[in-house]
Amino acid sequence: MHELSIAHSLVEIAVETAENARMKRVKALYLKLGALSGVVKEALEFSFDVVIQGTPLEGARLVIEDVPVKVFCPDCQEAHKLPEPFPMRCPVCGTRTGQVLEGRELELYSLEGGEGDAADDAKPPNC
Repeated sequence: MHELSIAHSLVEIAVETAENARMKRVKALYLKLGALSGVVKEALEFSFDVVIQGTPLEGARLVIEDVPVKVFCPDCQEAHKLPEPFPMRCPVCGTRTGQVLEGRELELYSLEGGEGDAADDAKPPNC
């Protein structure tokens, strides 16, 4: 279960970012998770709840934004979101494509601070 090591890394990044932003408390971590990331959302949520115990993030929520697969169709010359990750075919014309534009994300993009913090929102460094 690599979700446990991912959750651990998220906590390390969030703690460091919160300290740098002088956040007294972190209420939530905001994460983009692509359908092709290889991460099982439920396992990550469970792992996160385990990993935050006894850390400065204890009690924080993990808010996950699901990112669907978006591909570029060479025939239509347009980008399209797929209703399902597979098969990778244009939903308009049916052409096969492997040109993935979105859907591989695993990105911690924001922290929500507790009340009274100098910085209520902090953006973590690119990882």
